[in-house]
Amino acid sequence: MTSGDDDDYNAFRDALKAAGIRRLSVNRAAVGKPRRNDINADIRREAAEQAPPVVQSQLSDGGVEAVTPHQRLEFAIPDLPTRTFAKLKRGHIAWEGGLDLHGHTLDEARLELESFIDDAVANRVRCVLVVHGKARGYRGNGADYPVIKSHVNAWLKNWSRVIAFCSASEIDGGTGALYVLLRTRADASR
Repeated sequence: MTSGDDDDYNAFRDALKAAGIRRLSVNRAAVGKPRRNDINADIRREAAEQAPPVVQSQLSDGGVEAVTPHQRLEFAIPDLPTRTFAKLKRGHIAWEGGLDLHGHTLDEARLELESFIDDAVANRVRCVLVVHGKARGYRGNGADYPVIKSHVNAWLKNWSRVIAFCSASEIDGGTGALYVLLRTRADASR
């Protein structure tokens, strides 16, 4: 080491000492000696083995309700005219753009969907088609429910730019797709 390196090393050691950090007196692990907090490890291990398994949600944010593959989805803000929502559900509002989320991971799907909706709103598109699919799980995560569909259902309900959505008619994808009605500038007063 050069003199500059020695100075840096000594300054570092002095800083540690000033912070109250002590050097270890023994630099070897005592492998045969049980740690204080592991004295009851066998008891805890037996209790864990006898406890029922904890089922954790495969959903990334934990707060998303799992839906079934063939479940029809629908949502509308409270002040949406009934006639408008009925037209949407019958497929009588023409969709002007579409997004297919097949093959995306959950994170990719959210980014794609959010970008797509932002672009549609910016271009004053009133209605779009979002194909989420009905497949159980995604890319081998082993989930027993349609993860992307479940998340799209939750995400769209929470985005202020979305005023309504419903499962599409069979010709447009049925329960594997949604018609999404977007807030335009004219809707901003709602």
